[in-house]
Amino acid sequence: MRTVDLQIEDIVFGGKGVGREHGKAVFVPFTVDGEFISAKITRDKKKLAEAEVVDVRKPSSHRIEPRCPYFGRCGGCAYQHIDYSHQLEIKTSQVRDVLQRIGQIKDIPLRSIVPSPSPYAYRNRITVHAEDGVIGYFRRDSHRLIDVECCPIAMDEVNRELKDLRARKVPDGHYTLRARSGPRIFSQTNDAVATALRDLVIALVPPNQQLLVDAYCGAGFFAKALIDKFERIVGIDWDRFAIAAANENVTAKETYVAGDVEAGLRSALHECDKDRTVLLLDPPATGLGLRVREAIGDTAPATLIYISCNPSTLARDLGDFRHGFEIRSITPLDMFPQTAEIEVVAELRRLD
Repeated sequence: MRTVDLQIEDIVFGGKGVGREHGKAVFVPFTVDGEFISAKITRDKKKLAEAEVVDVRKPSSHRIEPRCPYFGRCGGCAYQHIDYSHQLEIKTSQVRDVLQRIGQIKDIPLRSIVPSPSPYAYRNRITVHAEDGVIGYFRRDSHRLIDVECCPIAMDEVNRELKDLRARKVPDGHYTLRARSGPRIFSQTNDAVATALRDLVIALVPPNQQLLVDAYCGAGFFAKALIDKFERIVGIDWDRFAIAAANENVTAKETYVAGDVEAGLRSALHECDKDRTVLLLDPPATGLGLRVREAIGDTAPATLIYISCNPSTLARDLGDFRHGFEIRSITPLDMFPQTAEIEVVAELRRLD
């Protein structure tokens, strides 16, 4: 394959830098916007190309030495070669771009990104894989494993678990290592940013509310922090184990239901006071299904708070809501430093 010289113009969502060769976009990982590089084309299509860095001829002032010896080979991190303050700038720009491009949203009320207090050693759990005596993560763009002795973005307690696992002869398979014991249900991996996220949601809830409908509620991480703000709380999730955890030590105000989210939404919002109802959404990365979006449009509670781990599906869903709701604020949070992932909270109010 041929080698080309490129000016990296931007870092797109997903983590790759983009330059142009005769107008065609060329995507190159592990670059920084503003850099001049030489790159080898690895895949050439009609409208775009993929490439790998051969030489950074003019490095960015934001380029730093990665802390992890596996960086570039491991498929986990994308930004360890970029200083943390610039990572935050890149992610903020990506959120704005995705909302404009996919959601067709203008005049985005974008707030400052919430940083992680610890850019490293923040993950309270990791999942490693074992195969033929190798224990670690998958290599980038591959199903082959890279042997990992220590993960710099994991907490010390997790790395001790990894060390103990590596000291044993374990069968091939997947192993989730945790900083602390607890129910095997979904929870955020960055404790400090999860707390900031919960505090943000609490602050976004208007006063004098009657009903909270917490869709994709999990074990009630948000709902239980919001008990004092509502007369009644209904949580809905498909995961019966998470709902069982939510129902432990439940109060008279709380009802948690395992089942279909769309049906649960329509039932919970039926005949309630829509002006004093908040709908909290925290769906998986795929976003909201069409039937759920239709149910929200049909019931239209006064306040909608949407937590997303995927700006692309958030943009799609907000694009559907923009004729019935006003977007009051968009807040990115850096739940996953060094990676291309971004958490976003959108605050919406019904248009009357």
